[in-house]
Amino acid sequence: MVDLYTRVRGENGPWLVMLHGLFGSGDNLGGLVRLLERDFRILLVDQRNHGRSPHAPTMTYLEMAQDVFAAMDKEGITHANVFGHSMGGKAAMTMALSKPSRVSKLVVGDIAPVPYTGHHDRILEGLQAVADAAPPARAGAQVILDGYVDEAGVLNFLMTNWRRQPDEKWGWRMNLDVILSRYSDIAAGMADGVYAGPVLFLRGGNSDYIQASHRERILALFPAATVKTIGGTGHWLHAEKPDMVGRSVKNFLEQRTA
Repeated sequence: MVDLYTRVRGENGPWLVMLHGLFGSGDNLGGLVRLLERDFRILLVDQRNHGRSPHAPTMTYLEMAQDVFAAMDKEGITHANVFGHSMGGKAAMTMALSKPSRVSKLVVGDIAPVPYTGHHDRILEGLQAVADAAPPARAGAQVILDGYVDEAGVLNFLMTNWRRQPDEKWGWRMNLDVILSRYSDIAAGMADGVYAGPVLFLRGGNSDYIQASHRERILALFPAATVKTIGGTGHWLHAEKPDMVGRSVKNFLEQRTA
């Protein structure tokens, strides 16, 4: 178990745990947090090997779920709503499947409970190229990574991780070595189980991460799940249209259940 870096936002309403995606940190959910903190008490998490949280040699989804449960315990949170994007969505799904009583409602951002292949190959090559060159500033790192990443928004997001380290050398804040060596765990699908509580999958209209062929697996694990498409967005739907995503999350979490 890793003692995660967390922060609490908001003072009223039910608890909402928020989990970022691969290469990110809780900071990347800031736009969404600002829209939701008036109505929820938010536990914002940096997952293991990301952000300000400690590095660890492994990163299975069961381990990541256990990390978050421990963070909830430290805040005295017995159960909470959970939102997760991409890798964070898989960690959130694992939380619901492994300890369903601790997850009130679940919102999954643009990821399905299935294995994926090839989505990050070029990005990982670029991150390694930057690490090998070790330019002593963000500008030099961006020049290298630009040759591997086509989307400006993704490039800018990744560059927030290139920082001066405690030893004064520049490097990635994320644990790139473990992400590379354990990528098969990150790309894996969900283990069997059933979470019968309310689940909302938010799909980017221009994204291919949630497909019609995933419906059977989604409903096998989450029989009460619904899927909503956020038009005009890709995989980073919460960054592209935070207002629409925020309203969708809020409306779903505030719906009364039978």
